[in-house]
Amino acid sequence: MFGGETIADSKHAKLLREAEILPAYYFPKQDVRTDLFVPSEFKSDCPVKGEASYWSIQVGDRRAENAAWSYTTPRPEASGLKDYFAFDWPKMDKWMEEEEELFKHARDPYKRVDVMPSKRHVRVVIDGHTVAETRRPHLLFETNHPVRYYIPQEDVRMDMLSPSATTSRCPYKGPASYWSVKIGDETFTDLVWGYMEPIPECPKIKGLLCFFHERGCDICVDGALVPTPQTKWAQALRS
Repeated sequence: MFGGETIADSKHAKLLREAEILPAYYFPKQDVRTDLFVPSEFKSDCPVKGEASYWSIQVGDRRAENAAWSYTTPRPEASGLKDYFAFDWPKMDKWMEEEEELFKHARDPYKRVDVMPSKRHVRVVIDGHTVAETRRPHLLFETNHPVRYYIPQEDVRMDMLSPSATTSRCPYKGPASYWSVKIGDETFTDLVWGYMEPIPECPKIKGLLCFFHERGCDICVDGALVPTPQTKWAQALRS
């Protein structure tokens, strides 16, 4: 959806999965509002799919530049994409699957998110200060991600946390809120996050808090220090 208009609505969309690329929906031409398209001179080339042509989307005085593309003459191995359109996810206002809103990007059916209640002793330490300690964490296992430890707020030093204006959205968990941690004169920005209203598929983490292990905090499980994972979120934010 864009500018109050449904740009594409289909029962025959295709989900394209590619290595190292987020999954994307492709919609058949007959189910797309191409009357709202404005041709663009922009092109891109993919060694697998071929050359893509782009269109901007114009609704009233709102315009999304190069927001739609199609492989008009795809390479043989991508022939199934002919006469199908894809859209730049963040340039659209809203995405829906049946009656549920989708966030960030299309969901990968081969990706799993499992949440397990645990009795493990989990302690979070930042600059020598214990900020959280619990024996009732929920362990979240997500494909290609490190284990995350979600902790009840009652077991977190909430007096050391301050709400942040930062938000994010996960297609598998929902909208996330963030908190910064203040220790002495130092602030660890957006070090903690939680899903106050997770999507229905992930209810067990509702209201629990999780710490960015890779951003300067130590996590001990049953007395053993957990190795710090290396992820794209590893850069610590301090002030």
